[in-house]
Amino acid sequence: MMKVFSLSFFILVSLLGAAQKKCPIIPHPIAANLSKDQFKLDRYSLVKISDPKLTGIANYFKAEIKKNASISLASQPSKNGSVVSLVLTGDKTQNSSITEGYSIDMSKGTIMVAASTEAGLFNGITSLLQLIRLSENKGGTLMLDCWQIKDAPGYGWRGLMLDESRHFFGLEKLKSLIDWMAFYKLNRFHWHLTDEPGWRMEVKKYPKLATIGGIGNFSDSTAPARYYTQDQIRALVAYAADRFITVIPEIDMPGHATAANKAYPEFSGGGSKAHPEFTFNPGKEATYSYLTDILKETASLFPSSMIHLGGDEVNFGNQQWPLIPAVKSLMAEKKMKDLREVELYFMQRMADTLYKMNNKLLAWDEMADVELPRDKTIIMWWRHDKPEQFIKAMEKGYTTIACPRIPFYFDFVQDSSHQQGRKWQKAFAPLESVYAFDLSKFNLTPDKQKLVAGIQANIWTETMQNEKRLDYMLFPRIAGLAEASWRTSNTTKDYGLFKQRLQEHLGLYASAGLYYFDPIAPASKLEPRGPKK
Repeated sequence: MMKVFSLSFFILVSLLGAAQKKCPIIPHPIAANLSKDQFKLDRYSLVKISDPKLTGIANYFKAEIKKNASISLASQPSKNGSVVSLVLTGDKTQNSSITEGYSIDMSKGTIMVAASTEAGLFNGITSLLQLIRLSENKGGTLMLDCWQIKDAPGYGWRGLMLDESRHFFGLEKLKSLIDWMAFYKLNRFHWHLTDEPGWRMEVKKYPKLATIGGIGNFSDSTAPARYYTQDQIRALVAYAADRFITVIPEIDMPGHATAANKAYPEFSGGGSKAHPEFTFNPGKEATYSYLTDILKETASLFPSSMIHLGGDEVNFGNQQWPLIPAVKSLMAEKKMKDLREVELYFMQRMADTLYKMNNKLLAWDEMADVELPRDKTIIMWWRHDKPEQFIKAMEKGYTTIACPRIPFYFDFVQDSSHQQGRKWQKAFAPLESVYAFDLSKFNLTPDKQKLVAGIQANIWTETMQNEKRLDYMLFPRIAGLAEASWRTSNTTKDYGLFKQRLQEHLGLYASAGLYYFDPIAPASKLEPRGPKK
């Protein structure tokens, strides 16, 4: 009788332990239940697919296991080998929460990852890869806890922007960044390629944009030209596509044009003392032809059919416009009362250029004031101190991305003690604020909620002179971004439990050689500093 009682007690304790164990996946799945079984992953494990079109996903899965767990999975069935099955269910819909949703069913000898689309299946294997990377590897064998998971994103747009005009990082670092985005199910890479300090994209028709406009960076205006060739851009776009990440380029206009104007000053609209040669000339007809040529080459490199044209902060450097005869003539001809109307006229013309290329226009929230086609325009709300622009964009029917500088500008410091980086009237962007962000305070109507495509964080790189600094500002806030962009509500969030899951992920950062901020033990990693200006 005592033996029976002891065995029953052991089983009860084991089941309670399983029930209390938290799923370590970030972002946390909608539903995750743990059983008492374990799945054995080793060199005898086989990957099966339900459709030949899944070959690429299967190969990616196997390559990631080899790279991160040093296990080469079997190419032929084995008598006692376990099986990972990747299954397309064929249930397709336009709802992103369905098209990107997935399920994982794990048992002792089999794992089935199922989804209605390839994008959903990729999300499923990403979750499985997290479980694998967070499990102990004992001589080429991993015993995985068995989970039953059902999951789907709340937002279709889960984005990250990197500014490479101010500091340039190169193709290998970008690939690493894309890998981490995929690991956390982020699916839009917004690539800020042009701005004041440097132009970073080869344009065949105007080669000086790269060779002269690419000279310098935010820290050193004389640094040798750094830019991406068109072949390198195609390679990165393909690399991202293999990870179901869409790359969206940004060609800034009519402001932030200093680097371009250094290369081709004949198209400059002047600037200010603080921002010299800051704008393109909106009164010169040749300016529009020049920029159209640039956008044609840009569109040919990016199959996303979306280009971001900036459209922000033009007032930083449009003070010389009234002195330009062509601008004065334009204002008289179009009966424009101020420079803001000139700016909006410029953006409408360049937007029309994109539309004729079958590309959508993306722009910062200043452009919510422009009358543009609703189905071809996406507005990014960045000014957290101007929530009215967020509401205006949706009231006018524009698809909108939420990326307010507080808390989604990752050049803002993440701890009150940090000195390198920005603060906004003492406000900054700690991990908890990134994790907890939601839009409930706006009390959006269902019609407006439908126009919110998603959430994005932006990495402006004035204070990020090297990879070490970039990593420190991104990790672990990228994990908080993953949670915020996967969930549309705070109701199921628990920051304490998130930090418990994050603790395991910090170990992955360390293993990858990343210099990250540790929010659990903040003093353990000092803030890296770049070279003095």
